Amino acid sequence: MKVLLLNGSPHQQGCTAVALAEIAKTLDACGVESETLWIGKEPLRGCIACGGCRGKGRCVFDGDPANLFIEKMSGADGLVVGSPVYYASANGSLINLLDRAFYASGGFAGKPAAAVASARRAGTTATLDELNKYFTICGMPVVSSTYWNMIHGNTAEEARRDQEGLQTMRNLARNMAWLLRCIKAGAQAGAAFPQQEGGIRTNFIR
Repeated sequence: MKVLLLNGSPHQQGCTAVALAEIAKTLDACGVESETLWIGKEPLRGCIACGGCRGKGRCVFDGDPANLFIEKMSGADGLVVGSPVYYASANGSLINLLDRAFYASGGFAGKPAAAVASARRAGTTATLDELNKYFTICGMPVVSSTYWNMIHGNTAEEARRDQEGLQTMRNLARNMAWLLRCIKAGAQAGAAFPQQEGGIRTNFIR
């Protein structure tokens, strides 16, 4: 079992990385492999709704981590997306990547996912709500913890001193490992992920 940890911060070793590292350490202790993918600090273009990805499973724009993220998710069993908070929302570059990756791939149905937010003080719950919408539109079970999945600090060192935040990350990782084992056991017992209906789109303006 493997979980992909997406570091959506332009700072590779910042507060978001502290949270993801705590998750990775706990997943390892639970016997679950993890891999961290950093989005980098170069500009990430947004989706332009060109439709060029239709049927391809990848974005037509290469040169940034969007398609690499899709490829790595094909071999992952779960996902954790971490973001810093900017003006009470997620990092814009991360949102650009998720827009393109989820639209091009159609999402990753059946794979458990969690969002993690890091902030100096506030805006974390709005950021978590924003990120969770990617999972809930695609049939991805959302993994919770014993508090909202957030960590606080203005620097990585400060984030390491947020003992409650780190505890929340550890419990999140344990819940992720537990759910992955449950899904695996269910599949072995014949309880496959349900077939999803599709094709119905209701438009109220004609």
